[in-house]
Amino acid sequence: MDTDKLFESKLFKIIVFSIAGLIVLVFVFGMGVYVGAKKAEFSFKWANEYHRNFGGPQGGFLGGMMSQEFTEANGVFGQIIKIDNQSVTIKGRDNVEKVVLINSKTSIVYQRKNVDLSGLKIGDSAVVIGEPNNSGQIDAELIRVIPAPPVLPQ
Repeated sequence: MDTDKLFESKLFKIIVFSIAGLIVLVFVFGMGVYVGAKKAEFSFKWANEYHRNFGGPQGGFLGGMMSQEFTEANGVFGQIIKIDNQSVTIKGRDNVEKVVLINSKTSIVYQRKNVDLSGLKIGDSAVVIGEPNNSGQIDAELIRVIPAPPVLPQ
């Protein structure tokens, strides 16, 4: 059998192109599996570290479900530690500081009176109810200042 005729035959060309096509398909499939595995690994690690990166519950989302360790996304209760132009920083539970944005729709209530931003003082205790924004701040709808408890005589 002549090797020149073998390499020029139609059957040989079909076999070579078929093998080359299968190699390309296996490579593309392998790359798809590799990329999918990397995406799944990233998603798994991201979900595992979410609570550490974004202030979620200490034990993760599935650990300690009944221990009330969830973050206060729509509000905060704590002590006012900083007052800026249109924001207040409140130190809440576990010393987590939350920035509360104040706008024209925000109601600030001290006892039974409505007050404005100037009515707030550093050290006041406050309860804030609002909506979280994309920056991790709270757009306040209501700020209720809680007066300090009276000191009982001893």
